[in-house]
Amino acid sequence: MGPGRERWSIVMIGPFGLRARGTMRARALPMAQALARRGHPVTVILPPWPTQEEAGRSWEEEGVRILILPAPHGPPFHLQVAIRMAREIVGQRPDIVHAFKPKAYPGFVHWILRHLRRAGGFRGAVVVDTDDWEGPGGWNDRHPYSPWQRRLFAWQERWGMTHADALTVASRTLETLAWAMGIPPQRVFYLPNAAWFVGPSRPLPAGPPTVVLYTRFLEFQLDRLIRVMEALAQRSSALRFLYVGQPLGNEEARFREAAARAGLLDRIDWEGWVEPARLPQVLGRGHLALYLMDDDLINRAKCPMKLIDLLATGLPVVADAVGQVPEYIRHGETGWLVPPGEVGAMVEAAWKLLQDPEAAWRIGENARRMIDVAHRWAHRLPALEAAYAEALARAGR
Repeated sequence: MGPGRERWSIVMIGPFGLRARGTMRARALPMAQALARRGHPVTVILPPWPTQEEAGRSWEEEGVRILILPAPHGPPFHLQVAIRMAREIVGQRPDIVHAFKPKAYPGFVHWILRHLRRAGGFRGAVVVDTDDWEGPGGWNDRHPYSPWQRRLFAWQERWGMTHADALTVASRTLETLAWAMGIPPQRVFYLPNAAWFVGPSRPLPAGPPTVVLYTRFLEFQLDRLIRVMEALAQRSSALRFLYVGQPLGNEEARFREAAARAGLLDRIDWEGWVEPARLPQVLGRGHLALYLMDDDLINRAKCPMKLIDLLATGLPVVADAVGQVPEYIRHGETGWLVPPGEVGAMVEAAWKLLQDPEAAWRIGENARRMIDVAHRWAHRLPALEAAYAEALARAGR
């Protein structure tokens, strides 16, 4: 730590492990590692699923201790995990607990710690991080939750956000939603996603023109992607598509079926889920990437990590101008923005860049440099430390 700078002990908690979905691996862990490089001791505590083979393990990654709780024995499983997580936190006596997502286990643990603090059993501050919207118009309407789960998650989201000592939000839309709840602006800290890697400057790829589809198919209607692919395939018999991603459900099977019906199946190279260490190399095989986002509340509220990965690789990206996307893409300089939902506009933009690979390469290189100088987690630390200072002040520390 620099002279005069405070050093805080921090515990981060999440609703699932590092492999599942993306929040903990792509947002929380790089944030924790940046804090550790700054001199703050950080521990990440996670539940034992969905990767139960890691239950009970503890290890260190770049100065951050990671603890996966042991699997519980006998019901009620979820209550046992939340209590064990809270007990572990109290035993560590951190200055700050940063709860990633105000729902599920982090939501329960926040509620427990709040009551323990009133009773004098816990003295730390609780910061809540939200990178998605669960409530009306959000994931509660999209996921096949039961009615009681929807009610619980909606209540946890509002309670967690409004009772946090400070709130970190990944998008301007979430910031606005927090203000609409009556949370004072001085307790809300805008903390968009940042790159966990920045690739080296890459040459123009060899081989046939290749369009990268790096997606879980959750942000858009599948038929729109197929129509874009069909139109591009009709313009070039040599064009290939590279699919990279790990859907949560049967989205990949649906994509295969739709691609087969459109006669596109033999045009697609299937990578599926890629180990993080290989991601820059795999994405770098493309000549450009498409990033589709329907214009809805879920997409406006999120801060798309996959888009940052593509830009950090140095790929020119054609993207729907929705939500946070224009925060990272300057049209014509670090990417290409099109009106959301317009198939023709996306096709024309992608074709234009494919026809001029050197111009496309320059746009991709501009994007890579922009990510490197402005969107690493080290650039976010002043806002994050300000959130922690505000939370500690509110907690009387």
